[in-house]
Parts: sequence; C-alpha cells; structure tokens
Amino acid sequence: MNRTSRTSLGTLLVLVALAFLSPIYLMLVNSFKDRAELYRNALALPESFSFQYYAKAMDKMNFMTAFGNSLFITIVSVAIVVVLASMTSWMLVRTDNRLSRIIFLVFVSTMLIPFQTLMMPLMQVMDWIGGALHIPMLNTRGGLIYMNVGFHASMAVFLYHGFIKSVPIALEEAATLDGCSKFGVFWRIVFPMLKTITITVAILDVIAMWNDYLLPSLTLSDKALRTIPLSTFYFFGEFTIQWNLAMAGLTLTIIPVVIFYMFAQKYIIKGIAAGAVK
Repeated sequence: MNRTSRTSLGTLLVLVALAFLSPIYLMLVNSFKDRAELYRNALALPESFSFQYYAKAMDKMNFMTAFGNSLFITIVSVAIVVVLASMTSWMLVRTDNRLSRIIFLVFVSTMLIPFQTLMMPLMQVMDWIGGALHIPMLNTRGGLIYMNVGFHASMAVFLYHGFIKSVPIALEEAATLDGCSKFGVFWRIVFPMLKTITITVAILDVIAMWNDYLLPSLTLSDKALRTIPLSTFYFFGEFTIQWNLAMAGLTLTIIPVVIFYMFAQKYIIKGIAAGAVK
C-alpha cells in the first residue's frame, strides 16, 4: 500500500470515527447548557462548564436509588448467568451424545428469537405465575433478575460451549482419579481455566443489562424499583422535553459501564474468538 492509499484510508477512518463519536459529543456539550443556549446552537461548545444540570438531573432521577437498583439487578443477574451457563456448557460438552447436541441447538436457536415477539406473552405468563402460584414476578427485582437470566443464558452457553472444548479432559480425569467429586472437578479444575470467557460473558451481559430499557419498563412500575435507564424517562414529558437535563442524565447513565468496559475491554475479542472458534 503506497503513501497516498494509507493517507486516504487514515482519513476515512478518522471520518468514520467522528461520525460514531458525534452523538457522544452532542450529549456531553449539551448537558452543560441551559435550554435557550441549547436551542440556539446544539453543536457549539457551552459558554460555561457548570455541573448544576447534573445536580438537578441526579435529584429528579433519584439517581442513587436508581443506581443501586441497576447495580444490584445487574450483578446478581450476571453472577447467576455465569454460574448456570458455565456448568450447563461443561455438561453438554462432556456428555457428547445426540441429546446434548439437541439441547445445545435449542439454546443457540433461541438466540434468533426477537424479544419483541415474546414480551406480551411473557408478561401474561409472569402475571399468571404471580396470581396462580403466588410468586411475585412483576414489579419485583427478583422477577426482573429471573427474566434477565433466561434471556442472556443462551449467548453465555454458546460462548462457554466453544471455549470448554479447548480444556484438556485429561486434567479432569486426573482429578477424578485423585478422589475429586464431579462438583469439585468443575469448580477446582475447569472453572478457573474459563477466566477469559467468563470475563467476556460478564462484560457483554453487564452492558446489555445496564442499558436495558424495554424489559424493566414492562416489569417494574414502582418508582422505588426503577433502574437508571427508566429514571431518565422523567425528562421526556408528553408536551415538553428537558433536553439539557436529559443529556446530563444520559451521561450519568453511561459513565459506570464505560469505566467497567475500559478496565475489561482487552478480554472481549480474545474471549469471543476463543469461544466461537475453538
């Protein structure tokens, strides 16, 4: 590739990067403006950088309560997905027969079903469970966690399944000969070797659950249970939208997941490639 081609390619990549980053720029600069300044020129830098709109947004969102709800729901959901999906994948790989292959294909096929086609029947079933079995599923954090696990388990099983194939079975056989139980073989030998794919699954699920709006909006109605994405709904009224407060609220929403991603991003491509190819 000659110098002209490299320059053209570099320029194209910069333009594409700017196009992708432009919404972030608009969100950040407009979160510091009042409504009049925002409507004058949404692209310009703010006249002053004051965090007063962030304070107002936090107060109106009830940010700390919403943050606690999101944190609890996300951590518990991801932990359950990791434990159940890793154990399920291990058994499917080591029990290599027709039934295990069919079960794995069922997991993979459910990844192709859009959530929008299931959301109304799902809510009806959850309501029936609450009424008939007296197990509260709607308007509870436990019910949302239960549904999160169900919707994210398939992708986790798919990724774990491919990665576990690379784990030498001889290690498990040696541990069994030494008197280790089935449970001990998995948690002492296999699971520690799944660190890369576990972090990858955790990152993908944390991002998806933290930013999810549709499922919590269908499940949670109590204001005290709302997650951060739901709390930003306060800024979008029927007749008016508080854009500056909304931009500040959205910035507060993405900061935690961006920080988490920055610390764990190196595992994503490595884990996905290993899980999908091996």
